[in-house]
Order: sequence, then C-alpha cells, then structure tokens
Amino acid sequence: MLGAEALIKSLENEGVEIVFGYPGGAVLTLYDALYQAKFPHILTRHEQGAVHAADGYARATGKVGVCMATSGPGGTNLITGIATAYMDSVPLVAITGQVGVSLIGKDSFQEADMRGITTPISKHNYLVKKVQDLPRVMKEAFHIARTGRPGPVVVDISKDVFNATIDYEYPETIKLRGYSPVVEGDAKNIDAVIDELKKSTSPVIFVGGGVNISDTSEELRKFIETTGFPVTASLMGLGCIASDHPQHLGMVGMHGTYAANMAMSECDLLVGIGVRFDDRVTGAVESFAPKAKIVHFDIDPAEINKNIRADIRVIGDLRWALPLLSEKAATREPQKWREQVQAWEERLNAWRIEGPLSYNQPEGLIMPQAVIKLVSELTNREAVIVTDVGQHQMWTAQFYNFQNQRSLITSGGLGTMGYGLPAAIGAQVGLPEKLVILFTGDGSIMMNCQELATAADNGFPIKIIVMNNKVLGMVSQWQRMFYGERYSHTILKGRTDFVKLAEAMGVPGVRVTKPEELAATLEKAFKAEGPILIDISLPDTEDVLPMVPPGGRLDQMILGS
Repeated sequence: MLGAEALIKSLENEGVEIVFGYPGGAVLTLYDALYQAKFPHILTRHEQGAVHAADGYARATGKVGVCMATSGPGGTNLITGIATAYMDSVPLVAITGQVGVSLIGKDSFQEADMRGITTPISKHNYLVKKVQDLPRVMKEAFHIARTGRPGPVVVDISKDVFNATIDYEYPETIKLRGYSPVVEGDAKNIDAVIDELKKSTSPVIFVGGGVNISDTSEELRKFIETTGFPVTASLMGLGCIASDHPQHLGMVGMHGTYAANMAMSECDLLVGIGVRFDDRVTGAVESFAPKAKIVHFDIDPAEINKNIRADIRVIGDLRWALPLLSEKAATREPQKWREQVQAWEERLNAWRIEGPLSYNQPEGLIMPQAVIKLVSELTNREAVIVTDVGQHQMWTAQFYNFQNQRSLITSGGLGTMGYGLPAAIGAQVGLPEKLVILFTGDGSIMMNCQELATAADNGFPIKIIVMNNKVLGMVSQWQRMFYGERYSHTILKGRTDFVKLAEAMGVPGVRVTKPEELAATLEKAFKAEGPILIDISLPDTEDVLPMVPPGGRLDQMILGS
C-alpha cells in the first residue's frame, strides 16, 4: 500500500475514533487516503482549531487526540496547541506534512523545521523520511503519548513517504531504549506517608491534574473519607472531589478560597497528589507552607523538588499509589483519624465562615458569578464545562459546583486564550451524549471564532456563553489594582456584535442584558438541538477575588475592594 494508506491503517490499529485537521499541498496524498478511513475527519477552519479540538477530545475522554496539518504554516499553526497540551500533560499525536526529502533544509516552499521548533514543547517528536519507518514510528508515537506522564508527540512526515509503497505490517510489540516510565514505585514510601499522617494534627491533601489524568478520583474519595482529612485542589484538579464535598476547602492559589489558602499556610503536613506546585499555586515559594512537611506523589521524577522541596517522595502511577495509600489508611479505625484532626477541623470551619466566596449584586446588573452559579444549578452540575482563559475562567473555578472528574476542560499551565471554542468541539465529539458548555470572554472568543463555522457545519450542540464585559478582563484587573488604573490597550469598546458574528457562521445567537431575562434564556438555549451563542452583558470593573498579589504569600489575600 501507499505510505499514506499505511498511516491511516496505523491510526485504525491504534483505535483512533476521530481526527481533526486541515489539508494542504504536502498532505494531499494523505487526505486522499482518508476517503477509505474507518474513522471520520473533522475539518476545522484553522490548524490551531484542530489541535485544540484534539486536546479537548483527549481531556474529555482520556484517549489520545489526533490532529493533522500540512507543512510550513500548517505545522507552525499547531505550535500553540502543542505547547498547551504539553503544559497540561494531554495525550496527543500531531501529524504534519513535510517537504520532499531532497528539499529538506533548503528553505523550500512551505518548509519549517518541526522537530527543531517542537522539541521544547513536546514529549517526543519524529521526522519520517523512509516509508519503512512509518509503522514503527506511529506505534511508538501513540505509546509515548499515552503512557507514563502523557503528552503530545509530533510526527513530521516527508511528502515522499506518503507516495512511496510499503509491504505493510504493524508492530505487535514495542521497546524503546531509555523510555520505561515508572508504574509501580516503592511501597515503603507509602508506609512513610502513613507514618507522617498518623503524627499530623493539621494535614492538608492537595490534589492536581494527575488525579484527573489517571482517573483515580474514586480512590482519592475513599482515602479522604476514611481519614476525614481536608482537601484542596489546583485548577487542574477541580472535579476530582465534588466541590460541595464537606471536606473540600476549594481551589488553592492566586484566586483560591480563603479557607484553602489559610490551610496551606498553617498545616503541619501537606500531601501533594499529582500536582506540579505551580507558581500560581505557591505564591512566594520561600514562604509556601512554612510549617509543613511536604509529601509529593508524582509519576514524573523530574517534577520532584523542581519547585518545592519534598520531604517524602512517592514516584509512580497514581493508579498504583492511591489504591495502596487508601488500603493502608483503612487499616486504622476511621474514628482515630477524625479525633486526631478535630481541633484542625474547627479552625478550617472558622476560615470558611470568615472568608466565603461572595460578590455584590447591584440592582439591574448581571454579575458573572451569578451567571456561573445559575448555569451550575440549571445543568444539575452534570455538564462538561470548557473555558477560555481570563476572569471568566477563575469565576468558573470558584463558583461552578463540579461533581465529576474530567468535568472541567481548561488551559491551565499555558493559559491559552482561544482554546475554549475548539476544545469544546473536541469535548462534544468525544462525549456526544453530554451537555457541553463553554464559558468564554469577549477577548478570548475572537481568537478562534472561525470555529463557529465548524460547530455549525457539523451540528455540534455546544452552548457558548460569552461573558461580555467589553474589556480584556484579567489584564484590566491587574491594571486597575497594580498599575494606577492605566488601561493600556485593554478596552474593547464593545463594538463587536457577537450575535451577528455567530449567525454569519450559521450559529444562532441571543443577547441578554437584564438579570430577569437570564434564567429563561439559558434554559431555552440548553434545550436547543444545535450550537447556540449567548452573549451576556456584564459590568466592566468586577474583579476576581480573593487574589494573592504577585510575589505575595498565600495568607496575604486581597479579599475585597
């Protein structure tokens, strides 16, 4: 068969269900072979839309997302999405075309060095110049993307390979020198964690995206309910434990809850599970959890001691570590665990009362927090929530009542504006029976608004809520708080008519300007069969609070105006 057919066959052998992409000259033979593929291909309106859609699909389902693009600008348009997936450990295979072998390295038409460009932002990458290498490379690419700490793998393929013939045989086994991710760690380290937990009188369990990635939220729930210990979450860890679980203190970090941040600052033992100790979580590193011993569970040894020094390190897959931790904790009577932290629980409750999440509700104005709380109630907290990046993202993290793992899909590490709309499409493709809701801003939606046409053409029933405050919200908040209210190039003036923009691309739109219109409009929109955009007018000076100022400690939160 042709190399292009061999690539399609390899994707079928890997169980690929969907591919997102955009054709071009270097991949014409590949796209011709797609005619015979057993899986569908979604034509996005921009290559960045394709990679973000593949990312959203992967986060929603736990499967490897796949995208395709042509050489040169096609490949380079994937870069932001590859970096987004890399920062959040998303399993992805990005396939790009490359110029002919004889033209590589000669600044040929539509040539770009994808290996060189993507080396810092991918888990691994390949340049395939021989058709005989293609089946092996594809087998390796999927193996690397989905195993260990997941991540994006780039496969750059010369156009010669697509047109060459091969006696196709897909490898049954794989062995990569230097790549053997740790699955099971040392059980003695788990014993050491249990010993420290038995001595602690003010512990905090801190969960991150690794719990979502490993689908171990049920094991986590068993552990915390056995011990009665309080839990905090990073942005990427939301949904691992129900937001309204009595032991959940909320999100921690720059826009975390007062109770969560104070608990991190006062605890004597901090158990980080599947977290990176990112700077948005820690605040000033030198004063992070100053009274605590640190325990760090992670599959990636490179994360240990990278940002925060750990006293006890448990390296291994959480699918091994969390069941073992829960099993060992269960050997002690639950009542003993709870008696141990009774005084600590009283302090935590005092912090909950002292600094609850709240907001003002001026008459006649729609407040963003109220929108998110209402959506949570109307959907019975069962929707898959996708966000772009900015104020609306943080309000969603604070006020949506998440109940399930993989129920929040958002760009955490890279903070990519424009991620939301294509990621929502990918999530809807992966979970067609679910209600998928996108919270986006009037800044973010413009960055990949062309994907409205993708949603319309395919009838993807995503519900797009534009939080329209006519400013670049998060940046203008920083200008208001730290730059003397000098709003340098953050005022959007509100001249874009998002309803007309959506309708021009085939998506119905509706505008909400009054609080009394909100509930009925949302209810009707959520019942609509296809995609719909709801443009909601919001005040332009509402801040995301609490907030830890840049360089500040977690206990130095700004709580109100």
